[in-house]
Amino acid sequence: MRAEIVQQPAVKDERWTHGLLAAQNLDGGWGYREGQDSAIEPTSWALLAISEMGREHSLDREKRAGASFLGRNQLSNGSWPTVPKDRAGSWVTSLACLALQGLGGWAPQVDAGLHWLARNWPGEGGFWWCLRHRLFGQPQLVVQDHRLRGWGWTSGTSSWVEPTAYALLALRAARGSTSFLARVDHRCRLAQAMLCNRMCAGGGWNCGNPVVYGAAGHPLLSSTCWALLSLGEFMDQADVRRCVTESLDWLERSYSQSPGPGSLALGALCLKAFRRAPPTVGPALSELYERNRFLGQVPVLAWASLAVQSVPRWLRPAIPAST
Repeated sequence: MRAEIVQQPAVKDERWTHGLLAAQNLDGGWGYREGQDSAIEPTSWALLAISEMGREHSLDREKRAGASFLGRNQLSNGSWPTVPKDRAGSWVTSLACLALQGLGGWAPQVDAGLHWLARNWPGEGGFWWCLRHRLFGQPQLVVQDHRLRGWGWTSGTSSWVEPTAYALLALRAARGSTSFLARVDHRCRLAQAMLCNRMCAGGGWNCGNPVVYGAAGHPLLSSTCWALLSLGEFMDQADVRRCVTESLDWLERSYSQSPGPGSLALGALCLKAFRRAPPTVGPALSELYERNRFLGQVPVLAWASLAVQSVPRWLRPAIPAST
């Protein structure tokens, strides 16, 4: 039975904020841990977190510096590399677009990133791929519909759950010509169908395949959360409602068994976004932070910050009010 949404007092541990801000490098970006070289993923998560912080924090300088880091490291084709020294676009393009969307004023960079996402196809499922498999009889190691394609971690590789979910969230804000928006809609509907096809039996998602070598895969909390958050806008479809309902039920059953701060934070964020009241997560996260300071991991600091605030603005349009 769906729980009614409960307004719980936010537990904001200022140490998370201080830890996040202390990890920002002089170039404006963040590394995966304080003192490490800046990279696109942790910078994007940090910006998404500080953009949602209340007015008690004056962070305009930090936001501008982070956005400038992302802007400087965008490739000429509109994508972002995993780290500044790389020259190949990757899955982090979606996160960079989400972060810049939240800051505003970066429309050309975001538009270029979304155009790259719309034309970036994974390796499997195309005409020549299907023909080769039909002619040479490749063994069926996994059970899935290869015609349904999302996004991979890098260009030209197979579709995976989390990069597909991030791309779906980023492309919600796409603007442009009628032909471009039609292409975006086609890509998003293929990706939505791919996620439903990849759901594990009983709900939830793992990294990519529900069955491998005939053995059922086990859902992972992080993959499940991001898949759910990206499917919210497709809830008018019966198959999506079934997937979302089964997976939310799985998440509610499994949430308390997640000992790590990252899993706790993401689980709370997802359940709150879908108006299923999670346990108050602030005290548990504070206790874990006291033990090991989240091992200094910038993405975890960012997720913890998001988990104890209101549902972030960049997720609200993806979750229909009727859920």
